Amino acid sequence: MPSAISSLAREHLDRVRAFYDAAPTVPLPGARAYRALLAHYYNLLIPAGASVLEIGCGSGELLSRIRAARKVGIDLSATQIAAARVRLPEAEFFAQAGELCETSERAETFDVIIISDTLNLAADVQRLFERLHVVSNADTRLLVNFQNTLWRPFLSLARGLGLKAKQPQNSWLASSDVLNLLRLAGWSPVARHGRILVPFHALGLGSFVNRWLGPLLQWFCLTVFLVARRDAGGTQRPLTVSVVIPARNEAGNILAAVARTPEMGAGTELIFVEGHSRDHTWAEMQRVVAANPQRRIKILRQTGQGKGDAVRAGFAVATGEVLMILDADLTMPPEELPKFYEVIASGRADFANGVRLVYPMDEKAMQFLNLCANKAFGLIFTWLLGQPVKDTLCGTKVLTRSHYERIAAHRSYFGDFDPFGDFDLLFGAAKQNLKIADVPIRYRERTYGTTNIQRWRHGWLLLRMVLFAARKLKFI
Repeated sequence: MPSAISSLAREHLDRVRAFYDAAPTVPLPGARAYRALLAHYYNLLIPAGASVLEIGCGSGELLSRIRAARKVGIDLSATQIAAARVRLPEAEFFAQAGELCETSERAETFDVIIISDTLNLAADVQRLFERLHVVSNADTRLLVNFQNTLWRPFLSLARGLGLKAKQPQNSWLASSDVLNLLRLAGWSPVARHGRILVPFHALGLGSFVNRWLGPLLQWFCLTVFLVARRDAGGTQRPLTVSVVIPARNEAGNILAAVARTPEMGAGTELIFVEGHSRDHTWAEMQRVVAANPQRRIKILRQTGQGKGDAVRAGFAVATGEVLMILDADLTMPPEELPKFYEVIASGRADFANGVRLVYPMDEKAMQFLNLCANKAFGLIFTWLLGQPVKDTLCGTKVLTRSHYERIAAHRSYFGDFDPFGDFDLLFGAAKQNLKIADVPIRYRERTYGTTNIQRWRHGWLLLRMVLFAARKLKFI
C-alpha cells in the first residue's frame, strides 16, 4: 500500500501549486527547444499505438510532441492544466498531484508513464512511485528523466541570467537516489541512458554534438533517462514451454537433447528445426520422435538459411507461453533450462540470457580469441542497451511468447540483418524496454560434430551488426 503523505509534504505541494498557478503557461524558447529534444528521445522509447500518462505535464508542451494513441496528463496546477487542454484538446487532463494520482473512477492502466523533470519538485518521490501502481500493469514501462547533478552550477547560472525559468524550492536527486527510491516503491530499473550534451540548437551544432558525442560521454550528459518496470507480484501460475532446437549436422545429439531436456511448468514441447544438414540429422529426428511417444516433439525442415531463420521458424509453430532456444550441440546443458524458466515465470525479468563467462568452462569449450571477442561484445552491448549483458552470443535465450511477438512486430526497425538471431533478439528486447537478466551456465565441450561458426568471417559480420545497431540505438 502507498505510504501516507505527510503534512510537510502537503505544504510543499501547496507552495509548488501556487508557484505554477502564477507562472506563464507559454515556455521560453530555450525550454521549448529542450522539450523538443526530450520528445525525440521519448518517442524512441515509446511503442507505436501506446497509451501514455504524463505526471507533471504542465501546459502539455512535451505531451503534445509525444506520438501515442491515447494521452493523459496530470499536473497539480489548475492554471497549467487549463492551458494544456487548449493546446491538446484530444487528450485528457486532471488537476492533481502525482502523489495522489487518480485518472478516473474506472480502473485504467497505461502502457507508458512519463515523469519528465518533475521528480525534483515532488513532495514525496517514494509515495509518487508507489501511487503509480494504481495506473500500471505488469507490462507498463515507467520512463523517468531528471537532470544530472553535475550540471547544477551551470543551470543555476542560467537561471540567474534569466536564460532558464525560475523554479520553486526543489531537490537535486542523484541517479543513485532515484534508483533506490524506485526499488523502495516496488519498481525494478530496466535501463539507464544519458542524453543531451547541448540543450539548445546552437545553429545545428547542438544536434551534431548530441547525436555523435552524447552517446560517448553519457555520464556528462544533462539529462538522465531511466526505464523501470513493476516488480513481480509473487509466484505466478505454471506456464507451458516450447524449446526450439536448431540442428545442422547434429545427428549424434538429437536423442540426448530429448533425454536430457526436463519437463517444465505446465508442459514442455520440443521443436527440432533441421537446417540443410550433410549428415543424417533429419532421419535421426524422425527416429527419435517415433521412439519417444511420451514426449511432445515437433520436427520441421528449414527453408531459409542461418540459425536466426531456424529459430523464427520454430517459434512460428510453437504453442508454449514461454519460448526457449537450445543449441543442438548441447554445450549448454539442457538440465539448466529450468533456471531460465524460473526467471521468466516468476516475473523477475522479461528476457533470460545465457552467460558462459561466469563459471569455469571445459578446457576446449571456447578458444581464447572467441573468449576475448565475447567479453568485448558484452562490454559493447552493456553500453548500447543501457543494461548489463555479459555474454551476447550464448545460444540459450528465453522469453514469453507475448514479448517475442512484440519484438517480431517491430523487427522492421532494425531489419532482417542478423543470420544468427542472438543480436536480433537482444536489440529487439532493448527497443521494447524489456528487462534482460543474465543467467550463468556451465559451458561444456562439444561431444559430437564440429562447430558451424567461421570465426573470422562471422566475427567481422557480428562487428558490422554492432555498428549498424549503434546507429539505430545510440547515435540518433
